[in-house]
Amino acid sequence: QVQLVESGGGLVQPGGSLTLVCTASGSIFRNNVMGWYRQAPGKQRELVATIPRVGSTNYADSVKGRFTISRDSAENTVYLQMNSLKPEDTAVYYCHVLDSVSRNQYWGQGTQVTVSS
Repeated sequence: QVQLVESGGGLVQPGGSLTLVCTASGSIFRNNVMGWYRQAPGKQRELVATIPRVGSTNYADSVKGRFTISRDSAENTVYLQMNSLKPEDTAVYYCHVLDSVSRNQYWGQGTQVTVSS
């Protein structure tokens, strides 16, 4: 069984920074894509960024140039560095892992990010 544990959310002022961390444990296969999604109140869950074990990162247009996703594959950990945060970035952020072979998906429990003065 796969478990994803997130940390790093919180309250930050506009223009501030936060770093989210997600560590996966259990039967994680080598070929996987790790990523972050978010869901704001009253809105659908949306992709923020993804990073495969090998290959290019992918970002939502709304966060390009402000957010950076990275991973430590040896530790099954994915990071999301968020800079120049805006009130519209306020949401619950979810860690996500996709097994590229079986197509099984796994989700974290979510961590709240609130951008407000």
